[in-house]
Amino acid sequence: MIGLLGILVVPLAAAALLATQANYRRSARINVAASGLAFLGALMLLLHRPTPGSFLLVDDLNIVFILLSTFVGFTTSIFSASYIGHELEIGRLTPRYLRFYHAMFQLMMFGMNLSLSANNIGLMWVALELATLSTVMMVGIYRTHEAIEAAWKYFILASVGIALALFGTILVYLAAQPVIGTGLNAMSWTILVTEAKHFDPALLNVAFVFLLLGYGTKVGLAPMHAWLPDAHAEGPTPISAVLSGLLLNVALYALLRFKVLLSADPGAIAPGPLMVGLGLLSLIFAGFMLYRRRDIKRLFAYSSIEHMGIMVFAFGMGGPLGNFAGLLQMAMHSLTKSAIFFSVGHVSQVKGTQRMAEMGGLTESHPLLGWSLVAGTLAIGGLPPFGVFTSEFLVVSSTFARQPILAALLVFGLLLSFGALLLRITEVAFGPVRGPAEPAKASFVPIYAHLALVLMAGFWLPGPLVLWFHHVAAVLG
Repeated sequence: MIGLLGILVVPLAAAALLATQANYRRSARINVAASGLAFLGALMLLLHRPTPGSFLLVDDLNIVFILLSTFVGFTTSIFSASYIGHELEIGRLTPRYLRFYHAMFQLMMFGMNLSLSANNIGLMWVALELATLSTVMMVGIYRTHEAIEAAWKYFILASVGIALALFGTILVYLAAQPVIGTGLNAMSWTILVTEAKHFDPALLNVAFVFLLLGYGTKVGLAPMHAWLPDAHAEGPTPISAVLSGLLLNVALYALLRFKVLLSADPGAIAPGPLMVGLGLLSLIFAGFMLYRRRDIKRLFAYSSIEHMGIMVFAFGMGGPLGNFAGLLQMAMHSLTKSAIFFSVGHVSQVKGTQRMAEMGGLTESHPLLGWSLVAGTLAIGGLPPFGVFTSEFLVVSSTFARQPILAALLVFGLLLSFGALLLRITEVAFGPVRGPAEPAKASFVPIYAHLALVLMAGFWLPGPLVLWFHHVAAVLG
């Protein structure tokens, strides 16, 4: 129970406290401390898991997401302290908005943790909506025309998606009612999964279509992705990091829970082909769109669409190896993409722009930032010896053994995306120096901590982690 208090009560209490703090240094320290305590709470869940109740649940599946979420949330809060401090110095943010930003950050962490630990399909939906609304507020925090437009676009499209997900959730409840009865039991994951084989398959089929479209919007799958590039480009960079590294994962988690539910009913449609189709479409679409990006944050926003497509594809293919590869890909993407956004945030501050054409020669003007961005880009592109190569190799090899044509399309999408990233990062990192060359006031610890973990995963995965992921992969079916 202490672990659950750490991941739920601490962020909520910190959000209330931070809403009253006008001093930047104090609020930044509280934000880091609260995020660190939440991560410690997640670690405690490894030692002791509370008994599932009507509203909360900790099992092998969601603890993977909770640990990843709290760890990246903690490192992002460290990065955020220096990044937001610079924004305050140059006048892009005021103390009033700063107070609002830190409170919303912790409210977002509370919403994500609650959604991941919910044992109730309705509570999970409400918590994800809370996390979404808090990020919407942070996307528009600069109050520029572009930022407000991006926030409204995010709000409207995410609301449409979450409304579709709500309708799918209601249909699941209606399918469960004749078997389980009314009330909380008909909304509890632990009961729904055991009784799903008796549900009306027609209702479940319709429900999953709405759930896939609804939560797929939040995942950022094409063609429901339109909110994602604008939200990444116009919001503060720490929010880009948590959007790509965390919030998309929470929506993916919801999809996986419903996939398990649908798979338990032998009369229902197989969810795999639908997920494979959308995942492949997202991968190839993002690969082509990467070539047209000129804004560095938009570039890596489309890279997030690509990688979410790979994950959905892997989980759609399913099986022990496919699910294992999907879990590993999710972990590697979260760590790598957040490290990339940490680097991008500091680069855009020292260069005074997000346009790649105006930040050339980065490895010469700012070597630590430049080479960290190069390393992150090569890692997210799937080059060895980084962990993303391992996960993508597993996805391709497991697909080739079952569907060679799909494997060929997958490899085409991966090569297409890698070519675009290599082209753009060459423009930014090498060549003549462009833009200011003043020293960067950067927090390098979160960047290199993430890259070190991704590099280590390319060489060695701890035995307990492998066994854990294998067990979760078997649960996913």
